[in-house]
Amino acid sequence: MSSYFTDLAQQYIDGEWRPGSGSWDIIDFNPYDGEKLASITIATVDEVDQAYRAAARAQKQWAATNPYARRAVFEKALRLVEEREQEIAEVIIAELGGTRTKAGFELHLVKEFLRESVHLALRPEGRILPSPSDGKENRVYRVPVGVVGVISPFNFPFLLSVKSVAPALAVGNGVVLKPHQNTPITGGSLVAKIFEDAGLPGGLLNVVITDIAEIGDAFLEHPVPKVISFTGSDQVGRHVATVCASHFKRSVLELGGNSALVVLDDADLDYAVDAAVFSRYVHQGQVCMAANRILVDRSVAGEFTEKFVAKVRSLKVGDPRDPETVIGPVINSSQADALTAVVEQAVAEGATALVRGTATDNLVEPSVLTDVPADSALLRQEVFGPVAFLVPFDGEEEAVRIVNDTPYGLSGAVHTGDVERGVRFAQRIDTGMFHVNDGTVHDEPLVPFGGEKHSGVGRLNGEETVDAFTTVKWISVQHGRSRFPF
Repeated sequence: MSSYFTDLAQQYIDGEWRPGSGSWDIIDFNPYDGEKLASITIATVDEVDQAYRAAARAQKQWAATNPYARRAVFEKALRLVEEREQEIAEVIIAELGGTRTKAGFELHLVKEFLRESVHLALRPEGRILPSPSDGKENRVYRVPVGVVGVISPFNFPFLLSVKSVAPALAVGNGVVLKPHQNTPITGGSLVAKIFEDAGLPGGLLNVVITDIAEIGDAFLEHPVPKVISFTGSDQVGRHVATVCASHFKRSVLELGGNSALVVLDDADLDYAVDAAVFSRYVHQGQVCMAANRILVDRSVAGEFTEKFVAKVRSLKVGDPRDPETVIGPVINSSQADALTAVVEQAVAEGATALVRGTATDNLVEPSVLTDVPADSALLRQEVFGPVAFLVPFDGEEEAVRIVNDTPYGLSGAVHTGDVERGVRFAQRIDTGMFHVNDGTVHDEPLVPFGGEKHSGVGRLNGEETVDAFTTVKWISVQHGRSRFPF
């Protein structure tokens, strides 16, 4: 077992590693074999307050630091991730049940986002705007919001913590990070350790490992943070948005999805099968952008289905430490039970199980379902696991209608032999992101990332991240004399 699980099983507040003062512990388990990885005494409301106050104290000097000096921290953090890549991969495999392929995928993206954060430190720019008043100079400054609260999920915890934490710090903010209780090390204290070793001043980044059963809404309601960046389910996101709005805070919400991968009649079917299998089953389907629904033109549905089912049956399920494993465990038993219930409900409603996987503890084998009734709620909700719905359609009009018939609008993909046909199709879909002749699971440092409808509010990455974690301030200078009416 990695020393990270013993050395980092603590809170990180005001530059110090220390136990929480709560009355109970969060137990960190390996979802594959049930091994106890760590025991962490939870943070209380008082420690959440201490973390936010520390961030606020440290932030003023950090914001005043030359951005060229600030970016050196992110250059060092990137080098540390590169040097420790193998150790971090083992932590991802143990704590998340991520396969080796998934760990490599997550680490690749973390490095890309850290590279972008090096440049983000220099990105905020001010403007001078004209005025209708003679002699007036309007200066618009882009400044840090102050302190950002980050709440990260369990599926890509290292990436989705770094993706908000690093840019928020780069543009001059302090940060308090609350990782998911199933991934406290990968999503929390590991991030703090990387930045501590990279030379980030103490107090700027704090990690509180806790649970809403202990702190309620204290993380959201605290007067210090001006922005809350939340990644998780739409149900919790709705609550986060409501609490933030009532306290005049901004929220950036990256929520769930019910993405569709669409195969048109002129698609390269072998390629579409590969894209669809990856898009549904990567990290056991525990990805917000995963292709819940795979829509296939009826004229090619028979051939596509045969090839898709054959490829799914070939996926190795088992120990994520085995390099050949494609599908490891889901994060916990409640997720496993929920996925079994989804398959049972679909079959009870009349669906045909072309592949019906069984569940053993947290290992859930892949399932492929077709003939799901068009009015089934299952086709409109997020299914966070290795269950695919194959849906035939007759022509593009019907495909567009089916794709949009969901409260979500995060990602999606279309496969076609005509790229511009694919672009025209993509323009008709109500999503924040859509991909032509590719998978549904993509994230790039410069490209706006986010969803429509119940899939979120706001965007991250590139310039959108600068907007998310800064605000603008108007300072005018009157070089002459204003004339007042009295």
